[in-house]
Amino acid sequence: MNIFQKTLTLKARSRGFHLVTTEILNEIPEIKSLTTGMLQVFMQHTSASLTINENADPTVREDFEMWFNKAVPENDPDYEHDYEGSDDMPAHLKSALLDTSILVPITNGKPAFGTWQGIYLCEHRNYGGSRNVVITAWGI
Repeated sequence: MNIFQKTLTLKARSRGFHLVTTEILNEIPEIKSLTTGMLQVFMQHTSASLTINENADPTVREDFEMWFNKAVPENDPDYEHDYEGSDDMPAHLKSALLDTSILVPITNGKPAFGTWQGIYLCEHRNYGGSRNVVITAWGI
């Protein structure tokens, strides 16, 4: 069994859904040595998240942002946690809905994504800043 782990700081991005598959895979080339294994990516933040979805048509990412903004609106008078602005509590809720970790099988040295799948950084803050992810791969 081999285990590899790296921490990657993703550059600051605007609010929205951003493909980061290439950045993540470039950070951990050791997965090429694994025939069978797992790749986990963990977001070390509570107002951004990760998900796997469509990697070809950018309108999917735009629609994700539109839907989440409708589902979890800003300026809800019932929110008590608003110390960092109107996008603060909605960002936490969106992160909880999507999650902060993904797990992908590794097959013959590559993530076993489907044809149109990629990893999204889901930035839920207007000014979230850089984001840290811990990338762990293990297998044989």
